[in-house]
Amino acid sequence: MRLPLLLALLASPVMAGDLAFVTSQNGNALSVVDLATGDVTAEVVIPDAPAPVAYDATSGRVHVIAANTGRLHVLDKAGRPLLQADLGEGAFGIATGPDGALYVADWFGARLMRLDRDLQTLWQVTTGPAPAGVAVSADGALVATADRDADAVGIFDAATGDLLHHVATAGPHPFGITFHDGLIWTADVMGDRVSVIDPVAGRLVGQIPTRSHPYAVAFAAGRGFVTNQYDGSVTVFDADSHAVLATVAVGDYPEGISPLPDGSAVAVANWDSDTLSILDASDLTVTMTVDLPSGPRAFGVFTGPP
Repeated sequence: MRLPLLLALLASPVMAGDLAFVTSQNGNALSVVDLATGDVTAEVVIPDAPAPVAYDATSGRVHVIAANTGRLHVLDKAGRPLLQADLGEGAFGIATGPDGALYVADWFGARLMRLDRDLQTLWQVTTGPAPAGVAVSADGALVATADRDADAVGIFDAATGDLLHHVATAGPHPFGITFHDGLIWTADVMGDRVSVIDPVAGRLVGQIPTRSHPYAVAFAAGRGFVTNQYDGSVTVFDADSHAVLATVAVGDYPEGISPLPDGSAVAVANWDSDTLSILDASDLTVTMTVDLPSGPRAFGVFTGPP
């Protein structure tokens, strides 16, 4: 295990015991990070390029997909293996629902799957081509996919898999996707913008400019945070007015971003810097930087309480 490089310990916005589960695609590793101290408490070898991740705090389970094979690894929060399933080479986007259900998008197969806790398939449905990110509404009623090559978002009934809407995004190639305050937000990689979609009405209701190649979106302290891959930065905007508030430099090629449980900060995985940055949601300063194995990507919700 490598010791993390801590650029700051004082004034950390995190509560003691908060955790980050960061996948390093090049390093074939999952790192468990204590966000109170920056210590890497476990480093687990996961072969074949782990990238997508979803932490379910209710069950204490971490779900990781190896991008090269589509093998799903389920671990406990200490990094101990629990279950595995081979979902096919295209399995990529992943999210958990409040009822413990697991949703996985198949990039090559253009489908969305719902799995139970034993990793048995409950249903699978067709999506647009190249579904990337997956997100579940707070009440668990809806699940949405960012269909990259369709330049659209698919919105489904989470219980049945029925398609409710397929909505064009403001920019091409939506990738990261999240629900917040009853709306869907996508990072449109080739459009340098965030799309805002009403999932009930099934229509685009707003768009927000970003820097180059936005990847994923997270929310904290009433603000939205977008990682800009090619700019080494995070765009910050007001969640209500959609006004851009700031652009904050982080590490090189930031991708995964996830809010801390108390909403005080966001965690950012920087692919080319091999670091995790903790960005304070209020004063917009980077309060901690942690060294990680090569190519941290952490695509999904990867933070939570212990």
